[in-house]
Parts: sequence; C-alpha cells; structure tokens
Amino acid sequence: MVSHLVFYQLMFLGLLWLCVMLHAAWPNACTGGEQKPSKPLPPPGKRSSDPKPFPGLTRKPHCAACEAAAQEAAAPPPPIPPPPSTSTRGRPRQVDTSQHFCPNPNCAYQGRAGLGNISANGHPSGGLWRQLYCSQCEGYVLETHGTIFYGKRVPVELIVRVLACLAEGLGIRATARVFEVDPHTVLAWLVEAADQLQAFSRYFLCDVHVRQLQLDELYAVLSALKDGEISETEALTRLARSPHWVWAAIDPVTTLLLTLDVGDRTLAMAQRVVHQVVQVLAPGCVPLFLTDGFTEYTTALLTHYGQWVQPVRRRAQGPVPKPRWMPLPGLLYAQVVKTVRRRRLVDVTHRGVFGTLEAVQQVLAAHGWQINTAFIERLNLTIRQHVAAVGRRVTTLCKGEDGVHQQLTLSHVYSNFCLPHASLRLPLPQPEPTHDTGSAKRWQPRTPAMAAGLTDHVWTLREVLLFRVPPWPQPVGV
Repeated sequence: MVSHLVFYQLMFLGLLWLCVMLHAAWPNACTGGEQKPSKPLPPPGKRSSDPKPFPGLTRKPHCAACEAAAQEAAAPPPPIPPPPSTSTRGRPRQVDTSQHFCPNPNCAYQGRAGLGNISANGHPSGGLWRQLYCSQCEGYVLETHGTIFYGKRVPVELIVRVLACLAEGLGIRATARVFEVDPHTVLAWLVEAADQLQAFSRYFLCDVHVRQLQLDELYAVLSALKDGEISETEALTRLARSPHWVWAAIDPVTTLLLTLDVGDRTLAMAQRVVHQVVQVLAPGCVPLFLTDGFTEYTTALLTHYGQWVQPVRRRAQGPVPKPRWMPLPGLLYAQVVKTVRRRRLVDVTHRGVFGTLEAVQQVLAAHGWQINTAFIERLNLTIRQHVAAVGRRVTTLCKGEDGVHQQLTLSHVYSNFCLPHASLRLPLPQPEPTHDTGSAKRWQPRTPAMAAGLTDHVWTLREVLLFRVPPWPQPVGV
C-alpha cells in the first residue's frame, strides 16, 4: 500500500505543475508593445438645476366646486325684468328707494331693485323703521325686511356694537359680559349676521381686476396641546387632518381679501379656494400667484387656468400623441419655499412653477418688490387678532368649523368695507377743517374695497347690516 506521505507528495507536485502550466498559457499584457495610458474616468455628472418644462397631464384634475357651479349654470335663468315703473301722482319722491325691492313672490317686480315700483310710506305707528309700498302688487313691507334687524325689539346700536366687538377680536362670552346680554343671544346675532354678510360679500366682491395674489393657510391651536395632554409631534400629526385650517387669498397691492374659507389641508380644499378666487376675479383676469411650498396649489391652479394642447408629432409613423392639459400661456406661479430646522428659518428659496422667474420679477418690479409672501403672512397675524376662534394664546379656541366660518365671514366684510387701512390713504388736495378744535384733515381714508374700485366710501357696520341684497342683478345704469 502507498503511504499517505507519498500520496500527499504526489498531489503537491501535481498542483505545482498545474500552476506552472497556467502561468505559461495565461496572456501577459505587459509583454506586448508600448502600453497606451488609460483615459481618466470622467467626473460624475451633476444634476441640472434648470427647471424642466411642464410635460402636461393626460386628464384634467377633478374639482367638485366646478361641477357644482356647472349644475347651477344649468338651472333656468332669472326671468326677464319688467319695464321700469313711473308714477306721476303726487309730488316728486324725496326718499331714495332705489336699493329696495318687493319681496312678494306673486309680484312681477319681486327681487328687482331700482325699477321705480317702491316708494316710502312713512313710519307706521311712529316706529323707528320706514314702511315701503309697492305700486304693482299694492303690498307693504318694512325697510328692514331681509336684514338682521327685522323683527328685533332691542336697540339697533346694541346689535351693531356687539357685532363690532366680535369683528375686532373680542370673544363671544367677553362681549356678552361687556354689554350684559346672554352669550346665546350674541351667538344667535352672529349666525344671522354671517348669512347676511356672506350675501353682501358675494354681491359686491365680483369682477375684480388684480395683477398678483398671495395665498396661504393657517391652523388653529388645539386645546389638548395647550393643556399639555399631548406632545407637539402628535399635535402636528392631528393638525395635518384637522378641519380647522383657515385659507386666505389677498391682493397685496390693495390689501383686498378675496376669500376666506375653513377646511382641511388637502387637494380638494385647495381646489375649492382657487375656485372661489376665480369666481371673484373678472373674466379673463390671470394674475400672478405667489404661495408657499404646498404642492396642492399647483394642481388647483392648473385645474382652473389650463387648456388642452395638442403636442407636435415628432415621428412620421406611429400613433398620434394624446392631447395634454397645459397651463395657460399667461399663467405665472412662483413658490417661496422655506426650510425650518429646530423652529428656526435657515433657508428661503424661490421656485418658478408656471412661467419664468424673469416674467414674475417683471410683474413685481412695478412696485419695487421681490418674490415674497410677506403680505399674506401679515394677514395671518391680523386674522388671529380679529378672530377670537383662531387666536394662539387665548381661551376661545377653535371648536367647530361652522363657528369659525361665521366669525371669518364677519371679519372678511369688516376688513374689506369698514376698516380703513393707513397704507391706502390718499393726501387731500386741500386740508379740510374739522368741526372740532383739532388740526385740519389732510388724508382721505380708504378701505381695500375703495382701493379696488368696488365702492366709493367707507361703509359703517350699521350701513352694511341694513343693506338689502337683491336676489336678481340690478338694471344697468341704476
């Protein structure tokens, strides 16, 4: 038998022979001619920071507000207004009744203002309010019909002052303590006034021409976070799906507040807010939009300011490219993206979404501005000061969407029509003397509605609450 030592020696010699044969048969690159130096590897390519053109969408984004508006448009149009009524009896009328209309549904002039069928008929039983007479249906109605004062026996000034305190940021219970009324009474007056003021805002806030708009949203403080029941991280998670987000859109030139709404921070809510802005703006008006980095604004703006475009065919063969939903050529939209770390602002970048940054800067250069959202951020502070339900460090916290919406409606009308802004005042050609011993009046106060050309005077809250909004449009020239 062969010993194990001899077997191991033979195996070693076989492996050694195999290594020599492989070394001799293996090609050697160094034995050839001159070796060419290898080319250096190219540096890794950097991603271009230039904005890529928007490729477009194959489908138009869905908007529930647009569908609801289409259904309303499908409703039958209002009836044709009857001819103006002229009366030759008696002396000429001294009381202006052009803003009043007949509420009788059986009257042909129902809901039509300024047609001459309404005349004043004195104060019945020596009351405070004037009685109106319709010459067509021979009916009588008080001038407060359709307003918050109709059927109220409390003094008018009390209701006006209570609502003025709410518009200035005082809470419901605090207002009730100041005027010694029940808090439920104050709440009932607020609910009635909100319905009337919402119709007032829709009647006057239309066909607005603006060059730029800023949009933003703010949230209300959670009571659980203030009481220490939950952490801040959990509170932010709840706020992401909280229904108490206040959405706003403002014209920074005239400080006109176009819309205020309450809802969750989703695409559907962004669609509704942009739809409200489109309803307020004049037809064909496409302003510059400035927002923060919230991505849902892009889809919402593209929904309402887009059109179908047929792409150019690049190949002679093959299927025809499908149409793309693209933004309008005149749409300009830029974002101000803020980077916050540990509650501190560390970086601010400007991002052009639709249009070029040069076109955006050209629009802002007329006022000497840069891309910013400073005006809407300042409006957020004003809203927190004038609406008690969304204040940061107050006891009147946001409890429900309806309650916040009612206070926002009051603040919306009060800020646009009743509150003069110091930045909008104009110098008078000649100083006007005052009735008191003070200095002469040198400035003309103006509200955002006056700066936007929607009205010609500063409205008082009493005047706003007494205005009767007609259900049908007034005739041209009245």
